[in-house]
Order: sequence, then structure tokens, then C-alpha cells
Amino acid sequence: MQLALIIDEKRFKKTIILFFAAFLVYLAGYFPDFVEKWYAQGFYPLFGSFLRICFGWLPFSVGDLLYFILGGWLLIVCVGWFGSVRKNGLSVAGTTVWLGKLFRFACTAYLVFYLFWGLNYNRLGIAHQLPAARTLYTKAEITQLTRDLIEQANACRRALKDTLLPEPDIQGIFSKAEENYRSLAPVFPFLQYHHSSVKPSLYNSIADYVGFTGYYAPLTGEAQVRTDLPRVMLPFITSHEIAHQLGYASESEASFVGYLAATASQDPYFRYSVYLDLLGYAQGQEFLLYAKENSYKAYESVLAGHRKLLDSLVIKDRKAIREFFLQRQNRVAPVSSDLYDQFLKWNKQLAGINSYDEVISWLIAYKKKYGSI
Repeated sequence: MQLALIIDEKRFKKTIILFFAAFLVYLAGYFPDFVEKWYAQGFYPLFGSFLRICFGWLPFSVGDLLYFILGGWLLIVCVGWFGSVRKNGLSVAGTTVWLGKLFRFACTAYLVFYLFWGLNYNRLGIAHQLPAARTLYTKAEITQLTRDLIEQANACRRALKDTLLPEPDIQGIFSKAEENYRSLAPVFPFLQYHHSSVKPSLYNSIADYVGFTGYYAPLTGEAQVRTDLPRVMLPFITSHEIAHQLGYASESEASFVGYLAATASQDPYFRYSVYLDLLGYAQGQEFLLYAKENSYKAYESVLAGHRKLLDSLVIKDRKAIREFFLQRQNRVAPVSSDLYDQFLKWNKQLAGINSYDEVISWLIAYKKKYGSI
């Protein structure tokens, strides 16, 4: 009798079904060929376009509102549980019911996330489509890549002419990023982008604590961009987030696809944005390679050489970006970064938060294949 009270047959069946469905989706992740063919190139492009059609026309981020509603609902549920425990105490039956609810919620959230977008973490991806596989690189290769990026950044900055960087309209940046993908499609047909849905984030005020510059909302297919950043950062961030909309879940792949799109632009401001951002990644990777061999003096010499190559206005712009983030440092952001690091590792990006830096290996592979960046 007591057991019958604890175990609700309908809820038990629902729990088993949800668990089995979640397990099947999890199992699919171990078959990247299947995911690439049937999900990443079959179901997801149609489904992602459908979401963008449904929500892209709205002037605000529906995904951000859903996050707020979900957070409020979870808070209410937690308060209700604590209130119930405080009033009635812990019991086997009550605890079983709440654990069952929690487990079903976790299974449902897992299914929705991975079916709506998350299975893209398990696809073959851009390496299969180009094809051009990432490889290990040497100090000489990363040093040369850094110099190439400096040369490109200098050229784009000089094309802008004015000492002060322009401040283009944010919606104009979003529209131009979409145009860049359209111009790229004849060269790389798998990067066709239709039904734009890029919006300013509603959470700029907490961005310094959460530590984001942009993000993708799987429930609505919207790409959100933090718009209070130095404006020159937005073209590349927008291009990166559109890559997520196209199904490139890996951060390094999204950055690489964003690079392809932004550098396809005829606008030097867009190209400057991507080269400025990737230059920071390249120098970071360059330092790591020298540090592994304790070659700090050699690195200082290389770094001094880079500084001599950098245009004075590029130095000025990089300093302004660095100061923007230094002024907003806090103790909460490292915690949120650690959580996101674990999330990325769970989704087979073993480098975690450092997977953003892996875009450098894509650039070197691309340069080997096509001869330039």
C-alpha cells in the first residue's frame, strides 16, 4: 500500500519514456556521420529556418523573455518545495515526488536542447565540408600567422582613414552580416543563410557578470549580441552568432565560419573587426607555445617585432577594447566562465572555454589549403 502511494504509475511510465528518449538522443551523439547527414544537413537547417521565420520579425528577443520566464518558474518551484518541506517535513513519498519532477524536467530540458540545436555539437562540421582538418602547428607557423593578421588589420585600419573609428548603426551591422553570408554562399553553398534573426541582448546590464558578448537561443533560433561593447567588435561577434544559427555549435568552428563571412565583406570595417579579434587569439596561442618551452626571451623578441609592425591606430583601438573590459572586471564572471567551461567539455569540446582559441588552428589549416588568409 505504501509503495503504491509513492509510485504513481502514469508518472512512472512518463519518466521511463523521457529517460529512454533522452538516452537515444545521447547515443546518437556517438555517430557523427549519422548526425551530420540526417540532423545537421537534414532536419536542423529546415527547423532552424522555421524558428527564424517564427520569431525573427519581432523587434525584441523572445528567447531572452523565455529565459526570464523559465528562471522565474524555477524559482517559484524551488520556493514551493522549501515551503512544503518546512511545513510538512521530509517524507519518503514527498521526496520521491519531487525527485521524479526534477528528473523529468532534466530529461525534457535535455531533449529540447539537443533536438532543437545541441546535436550539432556531435556533427562532422566544417572539417568535413571544406574539407580541411585542423592540425597541430609550430611556433614558426603561429608567428607567421600573427604577422599576416597584423598586416591585414593594418591595411583595413588605414582604409578607414579617420583617427576615430566609425560608429555604424547596430541594425545596419546585423543586416550587413547577413549580406556577407549571402555573398559567401556561391563559394561555400553550405553557408547559405536565410531569414535573419539577430537581435540586441536584453541582458546587457548583467553581461559583465555572466561573461558573454553574444549567444544563441535554441528555443527560438535567435542570435543575441551584446550591444554595449566597443562598436568595432560587433561585426565579428554577429558573424560568429550567425554561424551558430547555421548549426556550427563548436565555438572554434563558429569563429572560423564567422571569419569566412566577415572577410568576404567589401567593407573594411567588417574585415577590421575580424582581424582585430583573431589577432588577440593568435598572440595568446603564440605565447602558450613559447611558454611551454620556457622560451620567454625568444617570445619577448618576437613580441617586440610584432609591436613594430602594428599601425599606431591599431594599437590605440586594441588599448581601448582592453580598457573597456578591465574597467568591468568582477569576481562573479570567473565563476560563470567556469560553468560554461564545464558545459563545453560536456559537449565534447575538450579545451572547454579555451576552445575559442582553437580557431587559430582552423586559420592555419585554411592558409595551407588556400594559400592566404
